Amino acid sequence: MSTLQALLSIGSGSLVGFTLGLVGGGGSILAVPLLVYVVGVSSPHVAIGTSAIAVAASAALNLAGHARAHTVKWPCALVFALSGIAGAAGGAQLGKMVDGARLLTLFGILMIVIGIAMLRPRKSGGNPDVALTRASMPTLLPLLVGTGLLVGALSGFFGIGGGFLIVPGLIGATAMPLINAIGSSLVSVTAFGLTTAASYAWSGLVDWPLAGLFVIGGAFGGLFGTKLARHLAGHKNALTRTFSGIVIAVGLYVVARSVGL
Repeated sequence: MSTLQALLSIGSGSLVGFTLGLVGGGGSILAVPLLVYVVGVSSPHVAIGTSAIAVAASAALNLAGHARAHTVKWPCALVFALSGIAGAAGGAQLGKMVDGARLLTLFGILMIVIGIAMLRPRKSGGNPDVALTRASMPTLLPLLVGTGLLVGALSGFFGIGGGFLIVPGLIGATAMPLINAIGSSLVSVTAFGLTTAASYAWSGLVDWPLAGLFVIGGAFGGLFGTKLARHLAGHKNALTRTFSGIVIAVGLYVVARSVGL
């Protein structure tokens, strides 16, 4: 690895961490394009495996903060995560079987779809008392398991943490408030990232030195992003719209590059 590539890895990781801290998610979906087009990782599959390590590490760090703030609904989060692990393992296997260029094209399309979905206003309401109990299990359990499997499969297939899929999935399945969905989603993001990373590592598709530099950069970037988010708390909608535009633009670029435009 050259010195330039190492610096680009740290810088790209910092950007991902900064974005995660600033808007509360979405940075992981930029990791694969950054690794391919900025750092210069030649194999899309290695980029996916390597980014999965960084995604899991960043999510675990953020999960610790949410756990201290008591915003994680653990029973719901654990059922969703365990269901999603099976989906992520299957999705990762399918992803490795797909041609790298085609996988990047599909990844770009997913970025565009997620970017557009992020533009929809989120409801901050919900049922703050929702919980997975013996009484609510017949209703909540099938929804949590089914949604977890689907989201996990998409996460594993594309090698992303899937936060922007998990958060609406948890809200749709349980009607929990947004803040609880964000905190609870990090359990799944960590689990899915580790599952995907393990699958790709088993196949020798993880660049470990690069992953380490990416994680280091992400830790520093996350600190600055979180600090800036506190100062710009009143402009969250503007930040989300701006980031949506970035995700859509990068998605269009990935699709264009993948199809040779």
